[in-house]
Amino acid sequence: MSNFYDTPFGTAHEHVFLGAGHERNERKTWAVIGLCTVMMLVEIIGGKLFGSLALVADGLHMSTHAGAMLIAALAYTYARRHAHDRRFVFGTGKLGDLAGFSSAMILIMIALLIGYEAVSRFLDPVPIDFSEAIPIAVAGLLVNIASAWLLSGGSHGHDHGHHHGHDHAHDAHHDHDDEVRHLATPSGMATLSIFEEGVPPVFRLALSGELAALNADAIQVTTTRPDGARQVFSFIAKDGFLESTTDIPEPHAFKATVNLGGSERDVTFEEHAHGPDSRDHNMRAAYLHVIADAAVSVLVIIGLLLAKTFGWMWTDPLAGVIGAIVIANWSYSLIRQTGLILLDASSDEPTEERIRSAVEAVGDRAVDIHVWRLGPGHLGAILSVATEEHGRTATFYHGLLRTFKGLSHVTVEVHALMRS
Repeated sequence: MSNFYDTPFGTAHEHVFLGAGHERNERKTWAVIGLCTVMMLVEIIGGKLFGSLALVADGLHMSTHAGAMLIAALAYTYARRHAHDRRFVFGTGKLGDLAGFSSAMILIMIALLIGYEAVSRFLDPVPIDFSEAIPIAVAGLLVNIASAWLLSGGSHGHDHGHHHGHDHAHDAHHDHDDEVRHLATPSGMATLSIFEEGVPPVFRLALSGELAALNADAIQVTTTRPDGARQVFSFIAKDGFLESTTDIPEPHAFKATVNLGGSERDVTFEEHAHGPDSRDHNMRAAYLHVIADAAVSVLVIIGLLLAKTFGWMWTDPLAGVIGAIVIANWSYSLIRQTGLILLDASSDEPTEERIRSAVEAVGDRAVDIHVWRLGPGHLGAILSVATEEHGRTATFYHGLLRTFKGLSHVTVEVHALMRS
């Protein structure tokens, strides 16, 4: 006998799994497109007016920047506009990964073209007009620096906002995964976290199931640090959670014994664990494009200066070869990461193990678990549970998992077993 439950945590919701700062990153990308387009027009028009083929060529090269940025910008815009489109059963959060994969493939092709041109110049050197080539390379470097500055801050996924398509208890707490611990008991789930945004660090405790009926007076947390120092924390009730009445001294590295109405659980805080992958690979690809081109511009400038000063004409194509290798290496890394996401590879083993531990802690068995990325900072999970406890439905397990940070969509299948 089994029952199947597909609504995450028992609430109606929207499948909006866009990353934090999605609209801000979209605006940044369009701004870079504007900058590259202006530079492209200035170089092409200037080259035509002054008869400079080098200026026209660099203007056309700048158009490849605008094209690469356009892929990222359109992906942001499309994902945002269709975030509520029910045709996308798991939302549009992975569209950025698709755009990142496409941009990385384009960068690989650019690297191959640069490498081919460089090898050709080794075999058949061409004369260089240093008076035009060096200023153009410097101008290109400045544009890339400006573009990188505009894009900076959105490619690494360190935003602390939690823009989810539906509410979860942990969203209101703004906790970090390295300071959140989940304690599964037969009576429900307790989530102990360290909260330190805008206030001195304090413990926050969220309770579900039968544990939610406990009074604050019945709960204590005792910390034991590596040097043996102990500290006891009492709690008061807040809006939907409990909060310690005493601040937590730094560093946050200790064993915490949680007393839940006489039942004790031990957890360890080390501040070294990582949360769900919240990197925006679309922004990362755009950022990678301008950084890679900036690196090539630096190499080209060095090669041109050496060729002009010492007559080493081979330094210019050598700079191209080195730049091509750098771009190809960065691009291959991005292709691997986004490719795995697009293929729904298991993306978060720590979360998978925490789910398994939570189920086993209440005496049941996780028959099958699948965890995959829905978008930056969002995970989906499919869980099959075997239980001998009569009356446990999927709602019970949604209650166990609702405080897991980054777990935005959960499907649970329950198999009720006969007691032997």
